Amino acid sequence: MPPQDAELREWAERLQNELPVYTVVLPETDEAVEEHLPDADAVYGWVSPEQLPLAKNLRWLQNPAAGPFPGYYYPALIEHPVVACNPRGIYNDHISQHIMMFVLALSRGLPYYVDAQREGVWEKDARKSGYIDLAQATALIVGVGGIGHETARLCHQFGMKVIGVDPRWEYEMPFVEKHESAELDALLPRADFVITTTPHTPETEGMWHKDRFAVMKRTAYFINIGRGKTTKLADLVEALQKGLIAGCGLDVFEIEPLPAESPLWHLPNVLITPHIAVKDAENLPERRFEILLENARRFADGVPLQNVVNKAAWY
Repeated sequence: MPPQDAELREWAERLQNELPVYTVVLPETDEAVEEHLPDADAVYGWVSPEQLPLAKNLRWLQNPAAGPFPGYYYPALIEHPVVACNPRGIYNDHISQHIMMFVLALSRGLPYYVDAQREGVWEKDARKSGYIDLAQATALIVGVGGIGHETARLCHQFGMKVIGVDPRWEYEMPFVEKHESAELDALLPRADFVITTTPHTPETEGMWHKDRFAVMKRTAYFINIGRGKTTKLADLVEALQKGLIAGCGLDVFEIEPLPAESPLWHLPNVLITPHIAVKDAENLPERRFEILLENARRFADGVPLQNVVNKAAWY
């Protein structure tokens, strides 16, 4: 689906060469979409509510994004028999490394030492938060899918105890203490690091709020690398200002860009990156294409597709 670019044109050529059974069409305009959509068995991209009635033969929809924009899955699309898939799994290593960057920096109070460095001060006692020995620490990972399970593996390698919360366990992880979503609140007081990788869904929107921050350890850290709208930033700011938690690491935000007036920019022991955990990862386009190609093979052969989405849950 439009807009097209050089990468998509290359993919179309490769797909056509690999699987000649397909006729691959790259419509450049909405008018071209209206012309070709009635004959399409599969679509890469998004089909809008206005376009869906034209999609008489649509059976497979490949979403380019693991975490789609709000509104991608609308009621008519959810009810439609089309099977939707996404590229989950392509970000696992890159984002889990970004998470560990936050974990390591916060465990040693790095933001305080960076502040001292910028002031040109040799201050061995700059750190105002407690020292955390990861081998004695507990990580609570909320959302133990692709990114979460790789993060759990890395935390385990550092000697951390790993607790996981997920509504659908897909991976074998004998080193993770597994729990269901309903148990989250009882688990929060046990964690030194609360790491959330959850997608933005109707159920997860605003799930990180003042009541949950209030039951975390005062020495604990909150890390959000999933979706910004899962966290109420005003509640997080209040928890930090009141000392209810020790600090946080954030790559995603309820409002993006993060407004210049947000107190988060200036609070101590807060690490901020502007939604760039995978920004310069060079292998993501090829990984995305490989999932598209594999699903195209499966679709042509009439076998189950990879990464099928629960459309009602958005993931």
